Amino acid sequence: MSTTDLPADLEKHPLRATIEAAFADRARLADPNVKGAVEETIALLDRGAIRVATPPPEGAGDDADWTVHAWIKQAILLYFAIAGMQTHEVGPLEFHDKIPLKHGLAQAGVRVVPPGAVRYGSFLERTAIVMPGYVNIGAFVGAGTMVDTWATVGSCAQIGKDVHLAGGVGIGGVLEPPGARPVIIEDGAFVGSRAVVVEGVRVGKGAVIGAGVVLTSSTAIVDVRGGAPIERRGSVPPRAVVIPGTRPKKFPAGEYGVPCALIVGERSASTDKKVSLNAALRDFDVPV
Repeated sequence: MSTTDLPADLEKHPLRATIEAAFADRARLADPNVKGAVEETIALLDRGAIRVATPPPEGAGDDADWTVHAWIKQAILLYFAIAGMQTHEVGPLEFHDKIPLKHGLAQAGVRVVPPGAVRYGSFLERTAIVMPGYVNIGAFVGAGTMVDTWATVGSCAQIGKDVHLAGGVGIGGVLEPPGARPVIIEDGAFVGSRAVVVEGVRVGKGAVIGAGVVLTSSTAIVDVRGGAPIERRGSVPPRAVVIPGTRPKKFPAGEYGVPCALIVGERSASTDKKVSLNAALRDFDVPV
């Protein structure tokens, strides 16, 4: 399943009305048909037949926003309400949780290295690799993407194709409010070791996030390539090369440096991805 195979308009999906009504009145979950609608929604997520957020159409431009399908997030929250605690045994490992692990990995053409864990209700496109990391319910991981050792992909995060999440990367989950944008890492991006991306931040195609960068919705992302700084929040532009930074801020007790992120260069879009990445790291001294 790929993005092009998704229904044309998930906002018109036949399950939406039932899910929204149950979210407004959880007493409806006593109805087996409503409970079945919630379970069917999660099963569709698990198969990649639907997804929490869909990218803009091809040719829409870098500034075009993703569409968040709040009703699908509502279904995930309702699933936690109806799912019971169960014990799951995988070889010598035991889990006790409401959500089982994902099954059918071989048929799906994905690789999960023990003790990596991929939760039911998430979706990995063919050729995705999860080292001993974690992928939570509602997340989408694109083809050719590497979730490296101890990297975590939070609930509903949308990870594009050919992305590398380096060791220890933390991609935050965004379930509530249901209409909030999840964390989005677009195609071809590289996120360096121990970097953290949370609170619905969007990292554009081909961007390079250096090791230790922390991006929240309130983090100042400062473009320092020109004669004067240009500040933005919530998104990293495509192909930007980003490193950790600080800037002075006055407090009653004195002036201190507060964290920010610095855009120091641009990754070439015209060269091979690996060559371009190496060039970005070398030219701009980006730690990974």
